[in-house]
Amino acid sequence: NYSRETHHEKIIRGIAMCLALVNYGQEENADATIEEMRGDRDPIIRYGAMYGLALAYCGTGSNKAIRILLHTAVSDVSDDVRMAAVIGLAFVLHKTPERVPDLVRLLLESFNPHVRYASCMAVGIAMAGTGDSDSVALLEPMLTDMTDYVRQGALLGTAMIYMQQSDTCNNRKIKIFREKLANLVGDKHQTTLTKMGAILSTGLLDAGGRNCVISLGSRNGFTKMTSAAGLVLWLQHWHWYPLMHMFSLAVTPTCTIGLNKDFKYPKKFEVQCNSKPSVFAYPKKLEEKKEEKKKRVETVALSTTAKSKARLARKKAKEDAESGGDSAESAMDVDKKEEEGESKKEEGKEEEKAEGMDIDGEGAKEDKPKKKREPEPTSFRISNPSRITKAQAEVCAFDLDQRYRPIRHAEKPYGVIMLTDSTPGEEEDLGAVKTPAAEEEADPPEPFEWTPPGHPDHPDTKVDEKESGKGEGDEKPAADSTAAN
Repeated sequence: NYSRETHHEKIIRGIAMCLALVNYGQEENADATIEEMRGDRDPIIRYGAMYGLALAYCGTGSNKAIRILLHTAVSDVSDDVRMAAVIGLAFVLHKTPERVPDLVRLLLESFNPHVRYASCMAVGIAMAGTGDSDSVALLEPMLTDMTDYVRQGALLGTAMIYMQQSDTCNNRKIKIFREKLANLVGDKHQTTLTKMGAILSTGLLDAGGRNCVISLGSRNGFTKMTSAAGLVLWLQHWHWYPLMHMFSLAVTPTCTIGLNKDFKYPKKFEVQCNSKPSVFAYPKKLEEKKEEKKKRVETVALSTTAKSKARLARKKAKEDAESGGDSAESAMDVDKKEEEGESKKEEGKEEEKAEGMDIDGEGAKEDKPKKKREPEPTSFRISNPSRITKAQAEVCAFDLDQRYRPIRHAEKPYGVIMLTDSTPGEEEDLGAVKTPAAEEEADPPEPFEWTPPGHPDHPDTKVDEKESGKGEGDEKPAADSTAAN
């Protein structure tokens, strides 16, 4: 009721989003509220209704919710409402994410740029962290779209799909995508929204030190309320930039840590990964290109120039006929120097030829051994604790012959694993996880009083006053001297 009385757009949007968040997981109980919001004249209230429907049926795959969202995506008169309806599909279908690209395939070709942007974001949210090549190929044409915010959505969507993927993912196309992001950030001719998308995408690719991924569900298949709410709030950065920080609620750490009865992790516990190390390795860190200093090339003196110089020297010697014998001697010296220089050159050439012959002979006798690339191992062992992604967990297994064994060995090695000790009497090598309270924090800043610029107590104002005072003091003696005169 208050949203209909007030005329402040931000207040109306805040009320609409609050109603959407309140209806999280309510399913049929939220139908009456959502229907009322859908029928409102104000597009902002209808916008909130689409997010309310997405959160109420989050992860259920409800056909009724999908039908309403698709109908709104192609029929509503407001671009924002259509955008929210398309993004809502990713929330409703997050447990069956492979359905989202097929649903929005036609919407990606829509004439409405808001719908194209939303389709990119829906594919990115649904397929986050999978590295799916088909989804990337679907978003690839959108990277060169005519509209800047559609390019932004395509960059963000592709970055979400590539989260936690190694450099070998998708035939090494992820490396090309990273280079594209770096070029876009430094390109002066790109629009602000496209550059903003490239900067955000760089952050998404390396979120949490590449140890986090967008995940709306827990390891046991339950929808996580904090992730869903955080992602919905993050999407509101379209209207208010500070909500970008809500993205931290939507990501989940992909760590695997084995704990004993005292909640300490044994360092000798390991997990077997039946895959090549490069498939799930961290991407290489960026290296700064060092500028090579240009070396000066020494000018080579030709034999013709040396002869011409000698000829000039002889001419000068002949011209100095007054000196008599001295000039003759200097001419003789020049001739001698020429002969010596030529003989040295001939000797040098002969030595080079001889050395070349020797080197060829040695090369024929002794072939240098070529370094062979060692074949990459087909499996490796992962220490405790470490990062194991969802895709990697499918090819990992527990080694039940070691000292520490999981209580539930049938499960995949993902998340927190409780261990039993087969030889409790032996010495243990344990590590303890520090609680946030035990970690060292920076000292708080010293108390200070803030004053706005232009205030009498502001430091800059005081400096200006001192300078003006000095100027007046300099003028006074001049005035006194004129009076005396």
